Amino acid sequence: MKILKTLFAAAMSLTLASFVNFAVAADEAPDALVKRISTDVLESAKADKEIQSGNQKHVLDLVEAKILPYVDFQRMTSLAAGRFWRDATPEQQKQLIEQFRSLLVFTYSGAISSIKDQKLQFQPFRGDPEATDGVEVRSQVVQTRGEAIQLNYRLEKLPGGWKIYDVNVLGAWLVETYKGNFATEISKGGIDGLIKALTDKNKKLSDNVSKTTKSS
Repeated sequence: MKILKTLFAAAMSLTLASFVNFAVAADEAPDALVKRISTDVLESAKADKEIQSGNQKHVLDLVEAKILPYVDFQRMTSLAAGRFWRDATPEQQKQLIEQFRSLLVFTYSGAISSIKDQKLQFQPFRGDPEATDGVEVRSQVVQTRGEAIQLNYRLEKLPGGWKIYDVNVLGAWLVETYKGNFATEISKGGIDGLIKALTDKNKKLSDNVSKTTKSS
C-alpha cells in the first residue's frame, strides 16, 4: 500500500503544472493539455535548484501556485467519501475537502522533491472528442532503472477548462484507494473521526516540513 501511494504521488506531481493562459487551457484537447502541463512541471522541477536541494518550503509554494488550482478537490473528495458524502453536513464536507486538499499538497510536494531524470511518454488519445466527463488520458513514466510506470488520468471539463479528478497507477485508481481508507476511519469514528484523522496526519506532515525548513 505504501509503494502504491508513492506511485500515486509521483503520478499526480508529473501530471499537473501551471497553465500559461486560462482561456487557452479551456480550449485545449484534454490529452494536449495533460502533455503540456506534465512537461512543464517536470522541466520546472528539474531546473529549480531549490527543489533539487530539498527546500520543502519552495516545493510547497510551487504546488500551491501551479498545481492546486487545476484539481477538482470537491469531486475528488466526494468520490473518495462515497456514500458517506451524502451523510455529511455542509460544514463537514467543507472540512473534509480542506483536509484532503492539505494531505494531497504534502503528497504532491514529496513527489516533486523526488523528480530527477524521469521522462514521460503519452499514448494516442482514443476518447470521444465531444465528451466532457470521464475522459481518460494514458501515459507512462520512463525511468533510467526499472520498468516504466503506467499512468492514466481522468478529467472533466468545467466552464473554466479541464480539471483532473483521478489518477490510475498500474491499474489502481487513487480515489478508489482513498475510498477504502476513508471508509475505515468513518466506521471507527464517523465523519468527524475521518476529519480528525486527516487533521492529525496533516499536522505531522506540516511539523516535518517545518523541521526540514529550519535545518536547511
